[in-house]
Amino acid sequence: MADDLGVVHNEAAHRYEARVDGVLAELAYRVEGERMVLTHTGVPPAIEGRGVGSALVRAAVGDAIERDLTIVPLCWFVAGWLDRHPEVPVKVDRG
Repeated sequence: MADDLGVVHNEAAHRYEARVDGVLAELAYRVEGERMVLTHTGVPPAIEGRGVGSALVRAAVGDAIERDLTIVPLCWFVAGWLDRHPEVPVKVDRG
């Protein structure tokens, strides 16, 4: 299911978005120079457990890799996802 979510990068709102069954999930961020600070993942209970949060993180991490940005995971969900996926070749600053 997660691969079919069609995550959208809403640059104007500084977030990645996915709509599932009409319900909006989001991953908020800000860019500070060469760093993409991931601040909050919001997946409403109605669509939890369907891989939505992971799809949002994958999209953000993919963009960070493409733009050569370092991820700063302020969000606990993002930090956990990165811990579970050490094979992903993204620069991370947990400082």
